[in-house]
Amino acid sequence: MTFEEVKKVTEILLEFLPNTLKLFAWTIVLSIPVGVLVTMLKKCRFKPISWLTNLYILVMRGTPLMLQIIAIYYAVPLIIASAAKQGKTGGVYDVLANIKNNENYMFIALVTAFVLNYAAYFAEIYRSGIQAVPKGQYEACTVLGYSRTQTFFKIIFPQMVKNIIPSVTNEVITLVKDTSLAFALSYTEMFTIAKQIAASKTTIMPLFIAGVFYYIFNFIVAFIMERIEKKMNYYK
Repeated sequence: MTFEEVKKVTEILLEFLPNTLKLFAWTIVLSIPVGVLVTMLKKCRFKPISWLTNLYILVMRGTPLMLQIIAIYYAVPLIIASAAKQGKTGGVYDVLANIKNNENYMFIALVTAFVLNYAAYFAEIYRSGIQAVPKGQYEACTVLGYSRTQTFFKIIFPQMVKNIIPSVTNEVITLVKDTSLAFALSYTEMFTIAKQIAASKTTIMPLFIAGVFYYIFNFIVAFIMERIEKKMNYYK
């Protein structure tokens, strides 16, 4: 490819970069608090809830993210269509068509799959961070008369955050690269467009250009997370 062609491809990819950033941002904003909820459910003393939560984590971490994306995208319309069929509210194919023709449905399905997947990973990271806090901290809080809520949010949670920053950084960097899996639904994000250009131009150069974008994105993420880690490392 000539310099002008590379420049043109770069400009096209830049146009679709916001779609990639939007998928990344929504996943981070939702999966982090959902991961906290999953951790709490896993530690629940009511065994059926903890068992179901463990099963959820096992499924999310044990199956490919691409499979989860496809399953959610196709399963939800089928479930709704099945309910419509039983209720005789309209033709099944009409229901399926209306759902899939909704321009927001594809993005919602993608975000749902990403959030459910990454919440499972974040939940395990949070659990390891909580377990890394010495038991003496809990005993000290009991002696001081702290409630369980006060113990967690004032003593355990800050230490947990400090412990999990490196692991969270790894997951965030992985998420940046995993956004490329949106091509499974032909969502018009950066990597999907790069693949289409590469196929039409019969050259892999657009994929390398997309790779540069991912590298820069990850460099920025790593830099920010490193600054946060240094800020949290208050013992040094």
